[in-house]
Amino acid sequence: MKINTAEFVISNSDVSKCPKDTLPEYAFIGRSNVGKSSLINMITNHKNLAKTSSKPGKTQLINHFKINNNWFLVDLPGYGYAKVSKKTKDTFQQFITDYFEKRKQLVCAFVLIDIRLEAQKIDLEFINYLGESEIPFCLIFTKADKIGKTKIQNHIATYKKQLLANDWEEMPPFFVSSSLEGTGKDEILLYIDQINQDIFKQNGF
Repeated sequence: MKINTAEFVISNSDVSKCPKDTLPEYAFIGRSNVGKSSLINMITNHKNLAKTSSKPGKTQLINHFKINNNWFLVDLPGYGYAKVSKKTKDTFQQFITDYFEKRKQLVCAFVLIDIRLEAQKIDLEFINYLGESEIPFCLIFTKADKIGKTKIQNHIATYKKQLLANDWEEMPPFFVSSSLEGTGKDEILLYIDQINQDIFKQNGF
């Protein structure tokens, strides 16, 4: 898939105010400082589509971007470790949960995980929440340029082991990415394109 157009549409903290379009949506979420904004900018070919910051937790709303006029990329607030008050974190959590459980246009969530780190409890808990809620999702391991290939394989293997130990039948689909080097871009966009094609065929487009 080639990204021809990417435009910001709306930011809000109320799922009922999200776009009324029936276009498929792909949500991107991860722990604060995981490199989400950089990844979004990389896959959309835009340097400043998503706002990057040296301060984790910059994204504080549900942000909708219309891609190629036929699907939405949704940038969600990061979970955990953002330097915000507990009240603000609770607010984030509520509208993130509302989005995942009420937004019918959501067809896949991409959970971003920092490949440099050992399996984090907060990431595993969020993955399990999506599984228990029967929300389709994939994993994107970010910052792959920061460590060697052997460590990458070992860390992914650890995630697989942890999930299988928690009654998962198999490892969810996953991608390895580097925003700096452009790694994973083509694979992620191809995955989205294949889902879109299936959806459009089902709807007679």
